Amino acid sequence: MSKSTRPSDAARADRGDQADIQAVSRVSQILSLFEPATPEVTAVEVAERLGLNRTTAYRYCTSLVAAGLLERNAEGSYVPGGLLLQLGAFAIGHRSVINLAPRHMKALARATQTTVVLSLWGLTGPVVSRVEENISTVVVVSVRVGSHLPLDSAQSKVFLAYHADQLSMERLMANLSGQAREELRADVERVRTAGHCSAMSTPGVVAVGAPVFDEDGICATIAIVGPDNTLSMSDDAPELSVIVDTARALTHELGGHYRPDDFGRRAV
Repeated sequence: MSKSTRPSDAARADRGDQADIQAVSRVSQILSLFEPATPEVTAVEVAERLGLNRTTAYRYCTSLVAAGLLERNAEGSYVPGGLLLQLGAFAIGHRSVINLAPRHMKALARATQTTVVLSLWGLTGPVVSRVEENISTVVVVSVRVGSHLPLDSAQSKVFLAYHADQLSMERLMANLSGQAREELRADVERVRTAGHCSAMSTPGVVAVGAPVFDEDGICATIAIVGPDNTLSMSDDAPELSVIVDTARALTHELGGHYRPDDFGRRAV
């Protein structure tokens, strides 16, 4: 009697599950391509950036259009679809910090004469979710909502210091080259000690960030951004105490615990 070489039902089911997981992962990668600098993509660009053949990329894009996650414009490029916009608005609208922050941000912008930025953690870094500009100054620094901040930004370092999933944060930092990785780790450790972070976001522009906590931990970062000739990076800058007080007040309003205060008590 010969043995059957046909795969078992369990083996076929397992392969099917793996294919489903791979498909979900691929969809996530495609949707992650969109950002302020990339508001639309073509199937060719999807293929090139994700290492897919063009037929596979086109098939995925077509399926996402059918699901409402993408739409195809008149030029043949793909843009975020109605369902994706609906889910994004729903997710942001249910973040309490988004609803409570505007009043604090307006007051902070007036007090510091700077642009105020609130960011939430995205897939691999902070995403600018709300901006309050101070238009009374001669020079106004503009930051686009939806911008993905790099890991060396002030708000990224604050998230890296206080994020609950420190293993994932370490993996993100491990992707950097040797010297950049060690410098970032040192900066993150300084954030844990100081409770805030100052950084030169772009040449001539300074950002000072602080963490905001809700009952589950860090939920956002808030930063003031301005020209380096008006906003100082020093620890005794008058604007620093204002932003820390704002982050602490917003934290308390959210029912959170302002963790940087713990370090101060331990040091006494």
